[in-house]
Amino acid sequence: EALLVESGGGLVQAGGSLRLSCAASGFSFNEHLIGWFRQAPGKEREGVSCISSSDGSTYYGDSVKGRFTMTRDNAKNTVYLQMNSLKPEDTAVYHCAAVSPSPGSPGSVCGSNWFNYYYGMDYWGKGTLVTVSS
Repeated sequence: EALLVESGGGLVQAGGSLRLSCAASGFSFNEHLIGWFRQAPGKEREGVSCISSSDGSTYYGDSVKGRFTMTRDNAKNTVYLQMNSLKPEDTAVYHCAAVSPSPGSPGSVCGSNWFNYYYGMDYWGKGTLVTVSS
């Protein structure tokens, strides 16, 4: 069974930092693009970051660019999201998702189209809650 399990969420004050982890099992992790999405109560899902399967290149949503850093450790089948300078508007449930690239698919390249392809993800985690207090 394929699984993605997020951890590392919690309560932090504005300006603080958290590191989220997403551990994968049951599928070929290093062949999948992995991304983070978040959803706050009453708001639409938002793409946060994506990391490629080939060269580790990353892409970030405008709201987190310069503050968040995504990395992957293929040896541990885990991706990380280092979140710095957190703001109250970063409060949300953070989910990781994985997709196997296929020719011509928007899921094959990290970017804004990849975020819009959330419906095409192969696997989703259940999420971890991040709460940023002001």
